[in-house]
Amino acid sequence: MSIANNIKSIQEQITAYSCQLIAVSKTKPVSMLMEAYEAGVRDFGENKVQELTDKYDAMPKDIRWHMIGHLQRNKVKYIVPFVHLIHAVDSYRLLQEIDKQAQKIDKVVDCLLQVHIAREEEKFGFSEEELLDMLNNQDIAKFKQVRVLGLMGMATFTDNQVQVRREFAYLKQLFERIKSKADLPDNIQMQVLSMGMSSDFQIALEESSTMIRIGTTIFGSR
Repeated sequence: MSIANNIKSIQEQITAYSCQLIAVSKTKPVSMLMEAYEAGVRDFGENKVQELTDKYDAMPKDIRWHMIGHLQRNKVKYIVPFVHLIHAVDSYRLLQEIDKQAQKIDKVVDCLLQVHIAREEEKFGFSEEELLDMLNNQDIAKFKQVRVLGLMGMATFTDNQVQVRREFAYLKQLFERIKSKADLPDNIQMQVLSMGMSSDFQIALEESSTMIRIGTTIFGSR
C-alpha cells in the first residue's frame, strides 16, 4: 500500500475514538514526509533534535512538529522556537530548562510528562511516586512558560497483549487521578493521553488513548 493509503486506513480506524495521529517520521527522507503531507498529515514526530531542525527548515511551515524522543537539556534551545509539543519530558530539570529557554523568546511550550510504565529498564520516564511528589509540591507552578497538557507512556515491547493492556490501563488510571485533583496549578491541563505505536495502537485506543504515534505502519520499516 502507498503512504496515502496507509494513512487513510489508520484514520478510518481511529475516527470513532477521537484520537489524534502523529506520523513518526524519524530516519525517513523528506520525500516520504511530503507524501504524507500531501495526504493531509500535519503532525510529524521526530526523536533527534538535528533531524527535527533539518526537516523543519526543509518542509512547509504549517506542519506541527512533535519531539517524541529523549531530549537532552543542552539541545532544548534548538527546538523551543518552533516545536509544537514535547512528548518525553522525563525530569524536573528538563522542565526547568524548557521554561528557561522559552522565557528568552516569550513563548509558552506545550509538554507531556513521560511515565515509565514498561518493564524494560532502559525506557525513560517518571515513576508514579516521582510524578505525584512533583505535582503535590506544586513545583511546576513556578514555570510560567511551560504548559503540561498530559501524560505519555510506552508499553513493554512484547507480544503479550494482556501485559500491554495492563500497562496502558494503569497509565489511564494515573491520568484520571491527576486530572481529578482540585489543586492543580494553572499550567497543568490534563487533556492528552499519548500512548500507542504501530505494534499496539489498537489496544491503546481501547484503553482511551487520545494521541497515537505511528511510524512503521505509515512509512514501512526502517
